[in-house]
Amino acid sequence: MRIHHGMLKRITQFGLLLMMGASMGATAGLLGLVGDSWKEETLQHDGSKIVVERSQSYFFQALERWARVKEHSITFTPPGSNKAITWTSEYSEDISTTNFNLVALHVLKGAPYIVASPNLCLSYNKWGRPNPPYVIFKYDGKVWQRIQLAELPAEANEINLLIQTVGSNDPEQAIKTGFISADSIQTLNSNLRQPEYKTILREALPQARINEMCMEMVPYKGSWVMPNDPIARKFIDNQKR
Repeated sequence: MRIHHGMLKRITQFGLLLMMGASMGATAGLLGLVGDSWKEETLQHDGSKIVVERSQSYFFQALERWARVKEHSITFTPPGSNKAITWTSEYSEDISTTNFNLVALHVLKGAPYIVASPNLCLSYNKWGRPNPPYVIFKYDGKVWQRIQLAELPAEANEINLLIQTVGSNDPEQAIKTGFISADSIQTLNSNLRQPEYKTILREALPQARINEMCMEMVPYKGSWVMPNDPIARKFIDNQKR
């Protein structure tokens, strides 16, 4: 039987996704939980600094020295307040990891804002493929609410939190010290080349860059497939019989 090139490409992509899922499932029994906690100095728009406490737990495969973040949080007390506030990116079963990576914390006119980026491709699809690739939250005094980029005040343009917290030696060593200064955060983040990690972008990235960064996928019966891909859907349906 002759297989069309486009069909073969889809089968290959889908097969890779299945292999990734199978690999994760096979090591699940060996995974254990470990974690880190540390403080960071966040530079604000007016030159002031807010010291925050960060913590994260990992799924860790000791044999392969491989880790991924299960959940992480940030706790801080806004200037002029005596009430500590916590924002948490929880583990999400549908993507098998935490939803977000932290990018920035800004407090303007007493209102805290969190700028986060979706954690890996499935999270990016889950959260609507935002462009620029941020998901933004505002604390309304009781709970965190997702807002649109246009609602983030223009003064909030600094990337002021450590972005890469696993998989790189320098950030991991900085975390182990227990405290990371604002200057050190800027130095460590400078190793990231993506424009969305240099400053908080207000204009969309080219669509070609978005497509290269993450192909479009949709949830289907507990899995993720490319939109309107009959081969992947048929395969999933057959597996569930």
